[in-house]
Amino acid sequence: MKKITRAIAALASAAAMTLSAAGAALPAVISTPATAVAADDTNDDWLHAEGSRLYDMNGNEVWLTGANWFGLNCTENIPHGLYARDIDDMLSDVANHGINIIRFPISTELLLSWMDGDPLPVSSINASYNPPTDVVGEDGTVTKAGTYGNMNKDFVESDGKTAKNSMEIFDIIMQKCKKYGIKALIDVHSPASHNSGHNYALWYYNPEADDADNMAKGHFSGKEITWDDWKDSITWLAKKYANDDTILAYDLKNEPHGKRGYNGNTCPSTMAKWDNSTDLNNWKYSAEECAKSVLAVNPHALILIEGIEQSPITEKGYTFDDPDVWEPKAGQERWYGAWWGGNLRGVKDLPVLPKSGQIMYSPHDYGESVYPQTWFKKDFTEQTLLDDYWRDTWAYINLDNIAPLLIGEWGGHMDGGNNQKWMEILRDFMIKNHINHTFWCLNPNSGDTGGLLDTQFKNWDADKYGLFEPSLWQTSSSGKYIGLDHQKALGENGISVSEYYSTYKSSEGSNLDAGGKGTVIVDPTKPTQAPTEKPTEKPTEKPTSAPATGEKIAWGDANCDGNVNLNDAVAILQHVALEAKYGLKGNGVSNSDVIDNGSSGLTGLDALAIQMIDAKLLTVDQLPISKAKLYEIQESAK
Repeated sequence: MKKITRAIAALASAAAMTLSAAGAALPAVISTPATAVAADDTNDDWLHAEGSRLYDMNGNEVWLTGANWFGLNCTENIPHGLYARDIDDMLSDVANHGINIIRFPISTELLLSWMDGDPLPVSSINASYNPPTDVVGEDGTVTKAGTYGNMNKDFVESDGKTAKNSMEIFDIIMQKCKKYGIKALIDVHSPASHNSGHNYALWYYNPEADDADNMAKGHFSGKEITWDDWKDSITWLAKKYANDDTILAYDLKNEPHGKRGYNGNTCPSTMAKWDNSTDLNNWKYSAEECAKSVLAVNPHALILIEGIEQSPITEKGYTFDDPDVWEPKAGQERWYGAWWGGNLRGVKDLPVLPKSGQIMYSPHDYGESVYPQTWFKKDFTEQTLLDDYWRDTWAYINLDNIAPLLIGEWGGHMDGGNNQKWMEILRDFMIKNHINHTFWCLNPNSGDTGGLLDTQFKNWDADKYGLFEPSLWQTSSSGKYIGLDHQKALGENGISVSEYYSTYKSSEGSNLDAGGKGTVIVDPTKPTQAPTEKPTEKPTEKPTSAPATGEKIAWGDANCDGNVNLNDAVAILQHVALEAKYGLKGNGVSNSDVIDNGSSGLTGLDALAIQMIDAKLLTVDQLPISKAKLYEIQESAK
């Protein structure tokens, strides 16, 4: 007899309960002898923003807690450390340590090479495998079994030693992330593939330009990277992965910066600004245009917008185009300073696509070991950091419920002093206020911060990980790390987001918002934890269960594509979770009302029926069906 999986049984139980407007969590995809669907090919993990929080398609709140792994932005064109460690070993270890998302810095130059069909090669990689038997070449040369190593074998061609190109390896890494329940965040770190490419202030690069501050001199390959190159290459990647929710988000540019007066710079066109112009170096305008382009090919992607470095004191009438007085006297300052990428003051009056529901803001923040900022020149506390820098620079976006934040970079050396104190204060502030984050970094070869791993990318720095670990999303008492995938658990001892909401949320809760059982299934129309923005898209006419006159009901075909499959189950749950945003179109509602048709409207049980069809426990011909009959079939399949 066919067995129904534990996951689908859990959905049946959840759907049988009184459903909130948020609906029931989507179960793991059924796997029976009759059907074997990949664990997370349902494309059901996309997220959206409501106020300062992130929610999955079911209206359940989620928390992105991860780390950076750089290298795709550098000359090696591959995440660093794969000369010393196998990708499966690396990513399984990362998942087992509770990191549910990795921020991958990458260069526009590398993306362009992929888009143009001529992928840049990789270097500093140990990739080979052992032929199981002797191999005789065309020239009669015999390659003995066991000649090569057995590391990163998926990265090499069939000869066992020739490395695949950078795009092929990237795609494999994304599949490996999927395998271990890890999500990806792609960060466009620099225009060119160069280890110091992040030093250039803007998201495009003209080697012929006369840069007054000379910041880019000697740092780039000489290849021009235009504004359109930047926008088009990110859009290309977003389109390529539009139907693969491994990549949940795109950080459009790492650390836009530059300031008036830097090394004698008096030309505002070489610095990132935030105003209402259409100048190419206006980060607000550029980010908005790029976000529109990405969302046109993948409307479900999250878009991360970093800050800039310097903002004018507008309350005194200053603008980005004013002449600068460098090092002014006290009381005569014209500019607010910040970390590179840290200044988000412009969001208050000029937000980026405020009604899209897919925008997040992503400041970077560091301690005094990176640079001794003025706000560290006292016995600082959370309150002084808020008053002196955080609140007006970026924290207001979270505290005033404007949009979600993700601190894209934070971290540093464990000095036992002020730098460590700052890390602990920021960590606790993020936990308390549900701020998403990615720690800088896994790599040990970050000169000004160090990393979570040792010089061979193998062992974890116990003290640094000990500081970082409490900020990972986990259950309150059992300490289960919570992933962002609905089907695949995070690592060996973690759980999926579906498992958390179906089992652990009610029994122990998580450290979301500093712990306890305060995390609830959110009804987006009746917020409980934080007020939410009103939905920006409402159907002009509320769908009913009645089909259009003269049309035959296509039972189970929620998305009206002529098929009945797991995509329809996802569409039903999205509709139940947030009808104003994900409402079914056309005859989708009437097609989907398959349980006790006409009596209760759409619920999670209708999605459950589609799951059971996929598992060959039910057929489309049996629809519509009664709730009692559905339970009878479920019980007989156990």
